[in-house]
Amino acid sequence: MAGQYNNAGEYIAHHLVNLTYGRLPAGADLCYGGVNETSHWGLAGCSSEAASMGFIAFHIDSLMWAFGLGLLVMWLFRNAAKKANAGVPGKFQCAIEMVVEFVADTTKEVFHGKTGAIAPIALTVFVWVFMMNLMKLVPVDLIPFPLELMGVEYQKIAPTTDPNVTLGMAAFVLMLIIGFSFKVKGVGFLKELCLTPFHTWYLAPVNLVLELVGLLSKPISLGLRLFGNMFAGEVIFLLIATLFGAGLVFLPLAAGLQLAWSIFHILVIVLQAFIFMILTIVYLSMAHEEH
Repeated sequence: MAGQYNNAGEYIAHHLVNLTYGRLPAGADLCYGGVNETSHWGLAGCSSEAASMGFIAFHIDSLMWAFGLGLLVMWLFRNAAKKANAGVPGKFQCAIEMVVEFVADTTKEVFHGKTGAIAPIALTVFVWVFMMNLMKLVPVDLIPFPLELMGVEYQKIAPTTDPNVTLGMAAFVLMLIIGFSFKVKGVGFLKELCLTPFHTWYLAPVNLVLELVGLLSKPISLGLRLFGNMFAGEVIFLLIATLFGAGLVFLPLAAGLQLAWSIFHILVIVLQAFIFMILTIVYLSMAHEEH
């Protein structure tokens, strides 16, 4: 809880650190003083150790929650498919059918051509991102605080507040863009990269640089947009949470702000999932089109 920390900054900084597993190099500063003598793999005990582990490290909490929510989505859809019937559908089946129909209709409107595998990809992206965003509505201390009492120092339960997750998903979208481009255009895709926008071979290096910058900017902006919105929302939730530890006078204000921001954030959660899905469809549609 916010009351057990020395100040609000310490509380917020603690809650923004991931549970990190990596190789702590020799010479790195340890959490409680001293220097690490031998390089070894393990969990970071504090933010400084996590930073010392560098790029080759794993955010255990983000991976666990992301994969767990993915499995939950597959289980929910599998149950809905098994219980589906031609008669009067139940509420759960209706909800799933509404989501599927919404994504299918959106894909048909945006994607020019046969949708094929595009609609299932869009459905997966939308539902998975929505579920990861939805974890933002869980009170910030409801899960991390009990785990901290059990010895798990850090725990971030909203995977989309981690840029590694959002940029990882965006990298997968980039692979889909390149894969579909080669599937549809073959070697013509390379020709497209080398002869656009200047249709002369002696400017091919310039064209290639310009096209690669444009190609790479799509997934980077896609991932950073989702991360930026979710991370900013998380910081505001943490700022509001600090008011609960500021005294009884601030409790009504904190409760009111928490409720108002949660209601507003429901729109943000759905909107960001929709934007990630719609841009994925747009980029894949562009991959199917000639310049």
